[in-house]
Amino acid sequence: MKIAFFNPQGNFDAKDSHWTSHPDFGGQLVYVREVAIAMAKMGTDVDIITRKIEDPGWPEFVSEFDYYKNIDGVRIVRINFGGKKFLPKEKLWPYLKDYVKGIEAFYISEKKMPDFITTHYGDGGISGALFSSKTNIPYSFTAHSLGAQKMDKLQITGGNFDEIDAKYNFSTRIAAERIAMKYSAFNAVSTSMERFEQYSHKLYEKWINVKDDSKFRIIPPGVNLSIFNSKECADDRMVEKKLNKTLSEHSDRKRVNLPLITLSSRIDPKKNQISALKAYASDKWLKKNANLLIVVRGMKNVYEEYKKANNFEKGVLKELVSFIEENNLKDKVFFFDANGQNELSSLYRILSKKGSIFCNIALYEPFGLSIIEAMACGLPVVATKNGGPSEILEESGQNYGILVEPENFQSISNGFKILLKNKQRYEKYKKTGIERVVSNYTWESTAKEYLRAIEEKLSVSYETPKVPEYFLFGKLAPKLEF
Repeated sequence: MKIAFFNPQGNFDAKDSHWTSHPDFGGQLVYVREVAIAMAKMGTDVDIITRKIEDPGWPEFVSEFDYYKNIDGVRIVRINFGGKKFLPKEKLWPYLKDYVKGIEAFYISEKKMPDFITTHYGDGGISGALFSSKTNIPYSFTAHSLGAQKMDKLQITGGNFDEIDAKYNFSTRIAAERIAMKYSAFNAVSTSMERFEQYSHKLYEKWINVKDDSKFRIIPPGVNLSIFNSKECADDRMVEKKLNKTLSEHSDRKRVNLPLITLSSRIDPKKNQISALKAYASDKWLKKNANLLIVVRGMKNVYEEYKKANNFEKGVLKELVSFIEENNLKDKVFFFDANGQNELSSLYRILSKKGSIFCNIALYEPFGLSIIEAMACGLPVVATKNGGPSEILEESGQNYGILVEPENFQSISNGFKILLKNKQRYEKYKKTGIERVVSNYTWESTAKEYLRAIEEKLSVSYETPKVPEYFLFGKLAPKLEF
């Protein structure tokens, strides 16, 4: 069986370039890569279809094909559309018709179409609907996050919508998501909360019935256990030296040995790093007994280099740096440049030995891949109660971490202290966290659930997607009414 993954935004290459350092290179790329590789290991032929870029600033994405080292059965296919320069995801909408035409022409040239399509994010979803309307090949839709929830978090009103819509293209995104979810063979969601809360939003209510079990599959993401695990590896010693150097440059020997509250998410306003910092700074006990570590990528000295970051990162880093300097916290709050997943997993193992904790208090987290990666390495977690973490860290009355209110400093600081002050509870969550991930959150189990759902749906006939003319002609959708 051949499966194609439609993922026009961001990009993929053998070295996973730019991951976590750009808003278009977030968790959904990790998801697609790992599911594709897991499927291939089970004997499925997989294409990840994305965009060809001929831009000196993005040299990794110039070739038509790319491959992962030592992985058979996965091919990265890059399609020419939208010109040669890199474009952020918000600018891709008018060119998706050309993406689909390019995919169709590519498979015609190969004289073999895929058996099924998995689509990712709203742009991938509408591309799948367009492709299916021409070929009758069924597709699944994995939103990763839906536009309506982002609109709610931005507190959009009739008065400010035009300005925000011009930046984020919410009208087009919501229209694409509606079509994608309506005509999909199934919608893959990470949690039941995602199904019943996100898809039941009033902006989708006429397009999807959340009570229709045939339209949904709950398929949690996984962790690459060959990387994220609690077993020591050769890189750990090097990363430990690097961490100690980072700490000792700004602090005295006594503070170097303190546990660390660790933030390791994409630098983005939605990830809410500033609230974790302010909660830490507001608590005398925490400032005396713990440090705070903010993981970045590609910056040796954030204080000097943050002004060169992209606009999304720059604003967040400026706010963090200003707060640290204004409150004299440079001997307690540190930035750490983690170079890739292997170094990150080593960091988590080292932090676990120091009695440290992991923190993700995003305003809303659709799932929380970073959470289960930390748990797999033995690092107990304090996380936002909004979204997927509430299902990762709680089930059938059993707790696997601490859930907090992401905009309540008292709730956040209390969550930190529950783990840092109670060694018995810390060790319990360290042990049960690893067990939880191994039992429930592996990419192998994710791929198996996809393949099971796909095989069920291949024998079913579907309504041909009715795609509005503005998508067929590469235009933006009419203004959204809400």
